[in-house]
Amino acid sequence: MMEIQTFIEQNEAELLQILRELCAIPAPSHEEGERAAYCLRYLEGIGAQGAYIDAAQNVVFPLHCEGSNTMTVFAAHTDTVFPDREPLPYYEDEAVIRCPGVGDDTAGVAVLLLMAKYFVQQALCPPGGILFVCNACEEGLGNLKGTRQLFADYAGRIRQFVTFDSTSFAGMVDRSVGSHRYRVTARTAGGHSFNAFGNRNAIEVLAGIIQDLYAIPVPQKEGSKTTYNVGLVTGGTSVNTIAQEASMLCEYRSDDLACLRQMEKTFASVFGAAGGEDATIEVERMGERPCAGEVDAVAQTALTEHCRAIIRQVCRVSPVCHSGSTDCNIPHSLGVPAVCIGVLEGGGAHTREEWLNKASLTSGLEVALRTALSLGCDENWD
Repeated sequence: MMEIQTFIEQNEAELLQILRELCAIPAPSHEEGERAAYCLRYLEGIGAQGAYIDAAQNVVFPLHCEGSNTMTVFAAHTDTVFPDREPLPYYEDEAVIRCPGVGDDTAGVAVLLLMAKYFVQQALCPPGGILFVCNACEEGLGNLKGTRQLFADYAGRIRQFVTFDSTSFAGMVDRSVGSHRYRVTARTAGGHSFNAFGNRNAIEVLAGIIQDLYAIPVPQKEGSKTTYNVGLVTGGTSVNTIAQEASMLCEYRSDDLACLRQMEKTFASVFGAAGGEDATIEVERMGERPCAGEVDAVAQTALTEHCRAIIRQVCRVSPVCHSGSTDCNIPHSLGVPAVCIGVLEGGGAHTREEWLNKASLTSGLEVALRTALSLGCDENWD
């Protein structure tokens, strides 16, 4: 079997080229089709037999999974948080690459594809089987559609789940933050700002709801965190029109199921008290990310510590574990151990100034390969 460092040296240029080509393909959530097609072409080109695109636009490569109920998943998401449908601005020099979405999670996808290449070229047959997955719809209102589809298609057959979705080796998600997301729309009679003065204004109604939401005391529970946010407000017609309609997107999050349920009741109470004879309120749930279910604590700790040890070995840093909202939410909700780790060093995630350190990608590929070989093959490969 080819030594890992030799493979990395021989494929470093290809890793960077894949990343450049992926960055040039826009991929808002629910619109990842072109990136999915690119990933499938790459996998087919390296001889990944059986790779396919599923109903959720996931690109799935099952390796030695026939009849297995102990598969390991390695995943990275193809969508970006940005709504752009034209290629995003790209800059590269000797040290860095700058592009919105480059680290979250385009580089993770590039690393995953090179991992698959290593396994195919070395003709490795992991005993429990590995699913290499370039999954869709991780961001925002994608609502984890891709990972939901994966776990529906392979229900009861996945033993553990690792996703590459962090812009630092120093951070690791091993606890899942659940969330509920809503669109709230207020409607009123509206009218001319002078002639109809006194009619209810939909923007004012919405503002009242926002004020009440921001007066909510969050549940306090040791070891957990609960938050809420109004992230987008739209509405109105003009400066001289009493707004007939206004909408907002809002959410609450928690890494504790009881706290999440408490917030659900509180938000429902605020929504229910709004409106009246001169205003109507429509509430639509736009997304729901579950908290962790009954995950075996021993198995979860073992997976977390295994990945931490590999990152320490390769990168000389000890990752700090924390809670987060990632593709891990779905396996955690189903009782499957899962972690989210970084395969790069960068910053500015979810901003248009996002960047990564090019030199970190080879370390990231080494982390990914050593993790896949040790977890997927259940042996101490070197």
